[in-house]
Amino acid sequence: MDTPRDIPWHEGSWLNEPEHVRTDGTDLLVTARDRSDFWRTTGYGFVRDDGHALLTGFPAGSATEVTFVADFTALYDQAGLLVRVAPQTWIKAGVELSDGVPHLGAVVTHGVSDWSLAPVPDWHGRAVTVRASRTGDAVTIRARCEDGPWRLVRLAPLAPDATATAGPFCCSPERAGLQVRFTRFTQGPADTALHLPE
Repeated sequence: MDTPRDIPWHEGSWLNEPEHVRTDGTDLLVTARDRSDFWRTTGYGFVRDDGHALLTGFPAGSATEVTFVADFTALYDQAGLLVRVAPQTWIKAGVELSDGVPHLGAVVTHGVSDWSLAPVPDWHGRAVTVRASRTGDAVTIRARCEDGPWRLVRLAPLAPDATATAGPFCCSPERAGLQVRFTRFTQGPADTALHLPE
């Protein structure tokens, strides 16, 4: 993949201001508000749209990457990358603590949300990068831990003419005090293939 461009934290705009934000060297430390989340209806019957996301433009033909430290302790602590079109149309992908284990997953929302998860216990406390690549009518979500191989997480629909934004997100559905360290936010050209060469 081509080398992406670093996006300075100040270039993004917050969707729902977090409890606290500060820089630590080149990193961004974000403290989530108590019981913040992104979800629409399915299985739970509620709509939550008060999670935190630092967003910039996500045009067709581009890819956005977010790197963060997956250091979570409470149920549903989560962070990663959000792609946003509207309150009813968005994708969040990253790492979430479920049943005491970090899971790599994605929620794709078109009116209502779905949820897919896979356990990644060895990713706890380590740097994780999530990449959203937009081509044609789709977004391809990949993730990796540190310098490990990229894993395909999700292929999801996104209208070619949709105006979208993307960037780092975090939520804390069950507690106050979650702090997430984001270490990188980048944008570059979209991937040219669904399956990357080994």
